[in-house]
Amino acid sequence: MDLATKIEEQRGFGEHICQQLKLCMDKIGFSTDTLTAYPSYQTARFELIHDPLTSDFNLAGYWYDAHKQRIGRLQFQSDGSCYAEFDVVQNHPTKPQWFVEKVLAWGKRDNLKTEPSLLRLPE
Repeated sequence: MDLATKIEEQRGFGEHICQQLKLCMDKIGFSTDTLTAYPSYQTARFELIHDPLTSDFNLAGYWYDAHKQRIGRLQFQSDGSCYAEFDVVQNHPTKPQWFVEKVLAWGKRDNLKTEPSLLRLPE
C-alpha cells in the first residue's frame, strides 16, 4: 500500500485525534491568542516507517513550526492504535506553578485518551 492511500485511510481518525488534542489545550485554558499553532491533520508531513516487531509499515506524521523545528508527531500502529504528541511549551495559563510541555493522545478510535504533560516549576 502506498503512502497517499494510507494517509487517506487514516484521515478521519487523524482529524479526530487533532481535534481531541486541541480540546485538551482548550480545557487547560489556552486560546488562539496564546498559542501560535494547533495540530492539523492536513499540515502534517507523513511517511511510512517500518515496525521491526510486526514487519508492518506504520503511518507517521510530523508537525513543524515556521523555523522547521519539529513540534509534534502522530503515529498510527498496525494494530489500530495511535500515539500523538504536540508541543505547547508555555506556562500553564491558570496554575503559575506548572509548565505545559506538550499534550498527548493515545489509544484506538473507540477509546482515545488525552492529557497534558506538565512540569512543576521551581519555587
